[in-house]
Amino acid sequence: MAGKVLIVDDVATNRIVLKVKLAGARYETIQAGTGAEALRLVAQESPDLVLLDVQLPDMSGLDVCHRLKADPATRHLPVIVVTAFPTPGLRLEALRVGADDFITKPFEELTLLARLRALMRMRETDEELRLRESTCQELGFAEAMAPAIEPPARIGLVAPDRETCVGWKNAMARFLPHDMLRVLDYQGALSAAAETPPLDAYVIAADLTRPGEGLRLMSELRSRTGSRHAVICVGVPDAARETSAVALDLGASDVTPGRLTDPALAEEAALRLRAHIGRKRRHDRQRERVADGLRLALVDPLTGLYNRRYAMPHLARLAERSRQSGRSFALMALDLDRFKSVNDTYGHPAGDAVLIEVARRLTMNLRQVDLVARIGGEEFLVAMPETSLEAARNAAERLCRVMEQTPFELPSGLRIDITVSIGLAIGGGLNDPGTDPAAIEQLIHQADRALLGSKAEGRNQVTVFHRGAA
Repeated sequence: MAGKVLIVDDVATNRIVLKVKLAGARYETIQAGTGAEALRLVAQESPDLVLLDVQLPDMSGLDVCHRLKADPATRHLPVIVVTAFPTPGLRLEALRVGADDFITKPFEELTLLARLRALMRMRETDEELRLRESTCQELGFAEAMAPAIEPPARIGLVAPDRETCVGWKNAMARFLPHDMLRVLDYQGALSAAAETPPLDAYVIAADLTRPGEGLRLMSELRSRTGSRHAVICVGVPDAARETSAVALDLGASDVTPGRLTDPALAEEAALRLRAHIGRKRRHDRQRERVADGLRLALVDPLTGLYNRRYAMPHLARLAERSRQSGRSFALMALDLDRFKSVNDTYGHPAGDAVLIEVARRLTMNLRQVDLVARIGGEEFLVAMPETSLEAARNAAERLCRVMEQTPFELPSGLRIDITVSIGLAIGGGLNDPGTDPAAIEQLIHQADRALLGSKAEGRNQVTVFHRGAA
């Protein structure tokens, strides 16, 4: 499934309509008709996102949102506030109490689903970074740090012309410090991405000198190291719903009406930017702490992948998260075929070059949330959270192909063929391995047994562990 969504609405018909729309996009849904029931289901079911109507029989939806955002256990849960009677004041109040987005009834399905996808990606990133940080803290090398005094955020504004851009800046300066805002053109935005430190955020009109040019600028910024994690808010004309959906799917952090000279819309944009920048800076700190610790203790110096010391507690965390969500995860044991002959024939520098390239291909062909570790000489481990058997098998077969199809170049310039064998085991759900070290070792043992099956059947293939084979 794409994720679990809690629908909170006191009208059963509205809940059913939403359930049908979301089911078509493969979302699992649960439903609540009151605020109290919503709070109970959040604690009990751990949804990935909440669609929260403002008008509820026992309390305001805004009160529910405030409670969720005030609780450390749920403060990072994405909440979309929903109403059939939008006003500028209500939109602003929802954002002030912590809502991540605000949409109106009747729902426009294209934009609704795009907003859900964007917030689900945000949720996934947030969960993965917190999972990695907690793993590092458990190992004792990434202790919690006192909050540092951070400089004011820097926000670049890119509009179709300078006059419009200056108008945006003057309107938003009522709600953000004037020196936070910079007027930029297309090339200026790209140059700012190379600054040290780079900008924290950009507000970009979807259409600049040509239709869709703002979206192309956003794609350029997402491809550059300095602006990859920047907040990017795209200003879209009121009627351009398809443009909003495309912007979100291309990686926009948020979309806003393009009329940012309007005081109410400028204030709304400022609230959205503050929330996104706060989240970005928290993510930046988490990445920095994890990266520092990993470089010191838990990264294989040859390939740059995680080592076994990191992988084991991370797998335990993954299993715990799987236990809570009820969703399976996949574990691959991967071994290079006849690797000893590479070292014996061409020397250890050639073997090292092969291992480095294998690590690169693994990383490039898996998701950012997947764990890739080197746990032995030519042995690798891949853990894929929230992954079904079918998806894991497809991923493993793809890895076999990307190793086999392109020869490996040695330091001498010679090119040789390398293949890999993979054993696959599934944990979580009905195959919950538990979270203690013995249970995790048992799951690895299952993947290893499947790997031996791949070797025995001729190598360069994927074998799935089945319990009857234990």
